[in-house]
Amino acid sequence: MTRILVVGAGATGGALGARLVAAGQDVTFLVRERRAAQLAADGLRFRAPGTDTVHDVRAVTSLDGGDPFDLVIVAVKAPALAAVVPTLTPAVGPGTRVVPLLNGMAHVDALEAAFPGQVLGGIVMIVATLDDDATVVQMTSMSSLTIGGLHGDPVPDGVVEALAADGVALEVVDDIAARLWAKWVFIAAAGVITCLFRGAVGDILAAGGEATILEAVDECERVATAAGHPVGEAGHARSLALLTEPGSGFTSSLYRDLQQGDPVEAEHILGDLAARAEALGVRTPLLRAALLQLRTHHQALTRSGT
Repeated sequence: MTRILVVGAGATGGALGARLVAAGQDVTFLVRERRAAQLAADGLRFRAPGTDTVHDVRAVTSLDGGDPFDLVIVAVKAPALAAVVPTLTPAVGPGTRVVPLLNGMAHVDALEAAFPGQVLGGIVMIVATLDDDATVVQMTSMSSLTIGGLHGDPVPDGVVEALAADGVALEVVDDIAARLWAKWVFIAAAGVITCLFRGAVGDILAAGGEATILEAVDECERVATAAGHPVGEAGHARSLALLTEPGSGFTSSLYRDLQQGDPVEAEHILGDLAARAEALGVRTPLLRAALLQLRTHHQALTRSGT
C-alpha cells in the first residue's frame, strides 16, 4: 500500500482523494483547520455520476518529522502555494515523488527548487466543485489524470500503481512539459478574453470579438514558442474549437473565480506568462491589458478590506 499525502481537499483534491481512498490506498489530507473540522465531523462526502459516498478520512493541519510519504499530491489553488511549499519538507523523503495539479508552470519551478529531481508533471481534467455543505461534487463523468517525468525520467511503477484508481483515467506520457505548456496557453487565452470582456465566449463572438479572440490565442502561443514549447496543431485546434464556438456559454476559471469573489490565480496564470513574454521579447498587449484589469480589481478589494 502506498502512503499518499493529498494537499488540499477542495474540488480537485477531494475528488481524486476520494477515488484513492475507495481504491484502498493509505491517504492523508493536509488541509486548513476549517476543512479538517468538516472532515472530522462529516467525513469526505463525494458525489459523481453513479457515485455517492462518504469516507472516514485522516486529515491533518500540519506535518511532523515522522515517516515521509511515498507520494505527495498538491491540489491547492495557486495563491496558497507559497505558504504550502515550506510546510511539505517533513513529508518528502529521498524516495518521495511530488505531483502538483495546478495550472501554469510557476508551481513546477517552486517545487523543483524545494525538492529537486522529485517532482513529476501532472494534469488533471475534471469538472468539480465544493458544494454549500462541503460535499465534493464531480459534475460530469470526465475525470482524467496525466503524469510524466519533467526531464525525460520515467515515472516510478509504484506511483503509477497507486494512481490507477477506478473512476480516474490515468495516462503516463513522455511529453508532460509540452502538455503543461499547451494547457497553460489555453487557460491564459481563455482568461484574457473572458476577463477582459467580462462574458462568455458566445457573447463575445456575438459582439464581434472573433478577431480579438484569435489575437489572444496567438499572443499566448507565441510566448510558448519562444520558451521552447510550441503548441502543436492538435492543441491549437482544440483551443480554437472551444474559444470560437458560436453560442457557447464557456467562461474561464479565472473569470468564474472573479465573479464569485474567490481567490484569483491572476499572477500564477497571466502574471507569470506576461513576465516570461517580456523576458523573451514577445509583445502581448491583450495579455497585459487583462492582467492590469485583474490587478486593478485586486487593488480595489485590498483598499476596501474585502
